[in-house]
Amino acid sequence: MDKEQQEIYEYARKRLRQKKRLYFHFVLFFVGSIFLFIINKWIGVNKEANWYIWLVTLWFFLFVLHFIKVFITDSFMNKKWEAEQINRLVTMQEKKIEQLKNEIENRK
Repeated sequence: MDKEQQEIYEYARKRLRQKKRLYFHFVLFFVGSIFLFIINKWIGVNKEANWYIWLVTLWFFLFVLHFIKVFITDSFMNKKWEAEQINRLVTMQEKKIEQLKNEIENRK
């Protein structure tokens, strides 16, 4: 396997691991939410207080952030995007250096 194929394989493996963790997070969130609901309704001291809703809402917010990271941010800010950004910045720096060299030569 050459270097490029190895990078593609590693990227695919990383994405699969991210998605697997997200799916596990969802299952854990779902089961945990049911567990918190049961604790609040049947074992809770103050049955009028819905404290579990705040915990589930916070957990859901964290899950949404995890979802955004896996499916939105990481899907377009990948290795290809990084390489394009680096090439763009290097090109800009090279142009600036060339401009400065031309200015120095023109002053002489």
